Amino acid sequence: MATFPEYIAQNEERDGVRFSWNVWPSSRLEATRMVVPVAALFTPLKERTDLPPIQYEPVLCSRATCRAVLNPLCQVDYRAKLWACNFCYQRNQRGPQMPLVFLYVVDTCMEDEDLQALKESLQMSLSLLPPTALVGLITFGRMVQVHELGCEGISKSYVFRGTKDLNAKQLQEMLGLTKPSAAQGRGPQAPQQPLSNRFLQPVQKVDMNLTDLLGELQRDPWPLTQGRRPLRSLGVAMSIAVGLLECTFPNTGARIMTFIGGPATQGPGMVVGDELKTPIRSWHDIEKDNAKFMKKATKHFESLAHRASSSGHVVDIYACSLDQTGLLEMKCCPNLTGGYMVMADSFNTSLFKQTFQRVFTKDLQGSFKMAFAATLEVKTSREIKVSGAIGPCVSLNAKGPCVSENEIGTGGTSQWKICGLDPSTTLALYFEVVNQHNAPIPQGGRGAIQFVSQYQHSSGQRRIRVTTIARNWADAQTQIQSIAASFDQEAAAILMARLAVYRAETEEGPDVLRWLDRQLIRLCQKFGDYHKDDPNSFRFSETFSLYPQFMFHLRRSPFLQVFNNSPDESSYYRHQFNRHDLTQALIMIQPVLYAYSFNGPPEPVLLDSSSILPDRILLMDTFFQILIYHGETVAQWRKAGYQDMPEYENFRHLLQAPVDDAQELLHTRFPMPRYIDTEHGGSQARFLLSKVNPSQTHNNMYAWGQESGAPILTDDVSLQVFMDHLKKLAVSSAA
Repeated sequence: MATFPEYIAQNEERDGVRFSWNVWPSSRLEATRMVVPVAALFTPLKERTDLPPIQYEPVLCSRATCRAVLNPLCQVDYRAKLWACNFCYQRNQRGPQMPLVFLYVVDTCMEDEDLQALKESLQMSLSLLPPTALVGLITFGRMVQVHELGCEGISKSYVFRGTKDLNAKQLQEMLGLTKPSAAQGRGPQAPQQPLSNRFLQPVQKVDMNLTDLLGELQRDPWPLTQGRRPLRSLGVAMSIAVGLLECTFPNTGARIMTFIGGPATQGPGMVVGDELKTPIRSWHDIEKDNAKFMKKATKHFESLAHRASSSGHVVDIYACSLDQTGLLEMKCCPNLTGGYMVMADSFNTSLFKQTFQRVFTKDLQGSFKMAFAATLEVKTSREIKVSGAIGPCVSLNAKGPCVSENEIGTGGTSQWKICGLDPSTTLALYFEVVNQHNAPIPQGGRGAIQFVSQYQHSSGQRRIRVTTIARNWADAQTQIQSIAASFDQEAAAILMARLAVYRAETEEGPDVLRWLDRQLIRLCQKFGDYHKDDPNSFRFSETFSLYPQFMFHLRRSPFLQVFNNSPDESSYYRHQFNRHDLTQALIMIQPVLYAYSFNGPPEPVLLDSSSILPDRILLMDTFFQILIYHGETVAQWRKAGYQDMPEYENFRHLLQAPVDDAQELLHTRFPMPRYIDTEHGGSQARFLLSKVNPSQTHNNMYAWGQESGAPILTDDVSLQVFMDHLKKLAVSSAA
């Protein structure tokens, strides 16, 4: 019989699903007392090399209100040629390829060096696209230019003012995309034919022309006055991109790839004026209601995000600048469409270049790993309903018998649209047990959930992937131990963290932290082992023991703490956290620390100030950064050049080992992390010191002695103090 950890790992490997609880409380009342809801992290495109596509349509249940898909949990009567649906118990008798579309939207208000690097990356990307893919180009500065790609030997573009927004109909007329005469005589099918137009052409036809056109792009020609920002019409450029695809390729896989070197400074979507003496809004300005462009700009980008998502189109944003670019206002575009958000200092960095190249990663069959225009439908057995989803999706407002009235995240529906997804895109789905306390579930009963993911594969094929799972019910009155033993603390931590980050978008920071603390205290009261009012007696079983420290690190993380981060950085961190799978999300909350020393191979060590020793090198992975830290003695030896002396060859190997391990992470992660090499007393050591648990601070350093780690200058409480407070509150009879 498999242990629960083995069972959890097998299910994740096979189905791409991790549940907070793997045995479910059998009544609504008991489920609410579990504190952490029954919820799942689901990765629709979980990579499975052993899963060949079936070359026929899925078999659906015949009941109109169910329509679940035939799956391995159904009972099949081969003699009578019947199968019984495991959701509604009904007994049952036994599409065209589209091209992918890539529309580049390119800012030309940037330094020549940056623009040159960007042009080279864009030219490189053309060689990675399938020959049949359609490409288009919009460039913008003070004006917006939509480039014609169909004409030989002559560059032709339509120019739009950057201060005036256009609706889809106006744009259609101005670009001459209404072709009634050509459509006449084709019968009722005419509107279905994609309009191959001058602005979106197959790569194989225009790659030479487009490569030349990109090479000739110049910096925005409008003269720039001293002390002014360039006039950047980003809002109109994105609006035109959305409108162009909306009227030519609705509900077809398409990516709007936006490259920006600074903030929108005019027209709809502007986030800052053009005077450099007025800085772009900070968290402080937002709190004081002093960010005068924010609401209007956010509204503009939200309307674009909804238009793009209803057409099934993805919006990516690559923002490369030393200052903020307005990601806070634009975040809804990638967040609602499943697009990428990438943030770097410049287009001329390996962080941007490598990350952009990885967008076009291919699988073993030579297809892109990205999928488009997906829908996810959730079906449940009658004892459970779906409350909502948190992740890169929008609601399809599909009401039905399995939709809960209690909404969590994007709720009130059993279907969501995910315009763009890849093998790591993960949604958090929250469920509600609705079975009444007085209606016992038969012994051995199982609850079932089916995830039906339909998407456009990058080959142009429509595909459906069906994942069906079942979990045992247990009566919380008599079988609380088996429910407790089924707790997946890693999945639960991420599911609660997604909920906290979702709340942080609309609630005050301290309120979110209080909510998180309350949930943790309630969980300790429910599942801890203790005597009333005796904190020293508190014990947590192994299945719960790591959960409090995940919460401790989550409280200090950039997902909930905005101090020391700009609004753009907070939006970027939250975007990544809300789309990645469990393994990556855990690293984001609680970074991984490895120690390298002369005593043997590298070993994982506690994320604690006591791990920072003079004769050690540390490698820290925070997902966003890969940091190598040289302890005081190691740094002195390195400075003295010992690694270059033949008799200290082992020291040279010690210095090289973490660098080799860091390279492996840098080459595989998306987006590529920032690489930091620092040492004791170095200015960038702050990245390490701000992440470790401050078990030694300037207040208690003398109690620890000199050789046991590095004291941290902070007033933050340590994990030990946090745990002491938690135990005290959990066992208190007043609570």
